Amino acid sequence: MTQDQAKELVGRRAAEQVEDGMRVGLGTGSTATMFIKALGERVKAGLKIRCVASSDASHRLGQSLGMEMLSLKELPELDVYIDGADEVGPRLALIKGGGGALLREKIVTSAAAKFLVVVDSSKVVPVLGRFPLPVEVIKMALPVVERRLSQLGLRPKLRQHADGSVYLTDENNYILDCACGSIPDPERTAAEIRSVVGVVEHGLFLKMADTALVAGDDGVSELKA
Repeated sequence: MTQDQAKELVGRRAAEQVEDGMRVGLGTGSTATMFIKALGERVKAGLKIRCVASSDASHRLGQSLGMEMLSLKELPELDVYIDGADEVGPRLALIKGGGGALLREKIVTSAAAKFLVVVDSSKVVPVLGRFPLPVEVIKMALPVVERRLSQLGLRPKLRQHADGSVYLTDENNYILDCACGSIPDPERTAAEIRSVVGVVEHGLFLKMADTALVAGDDGVSELKA
């Protein structure tokens, strides 16, 4: 099974978890896109749901598929948030933000009664840190935050597009991708990053996920926190 096939499989399985009348948070990224497309098929077939997206791109995709897309102001409480992850570690500790939506993802997650993670098996790791940890930063604070994260040994690098232009989040902030290597104590690392003035949010999602659906050659398995 290819990675794309695994993403499609787990996206469809996640879409099956959504029930009529639910308030659903839509995630961001390649696996979340598979889920949204599968959910769109169910909406077209008659499923009635209301949705909030964690990025402008997912909002537009949901709209294009006929979903009722709302803001958190209109729908401040959600039944479930369904999204992918860049890494899934022990106790469902996550690294997220490869798609650049970590701030909005964490906000939408906080509004949901449950957080369901959808990944392919390559994302499950014994220790977080192989994937660079994203940190969203206020523009003005970039030199200060960059220096402080370097002092913490996190090796930050400003995210850029392929053409060399600087990447900006939906909130018009920068992202520093930290190639910090193994993160044996995610709680400590999260606290150190959050203590830096100018940091908006980091990509460590700790004690937030309830269940992970993991697609591999043997089908879809389930991990619990």
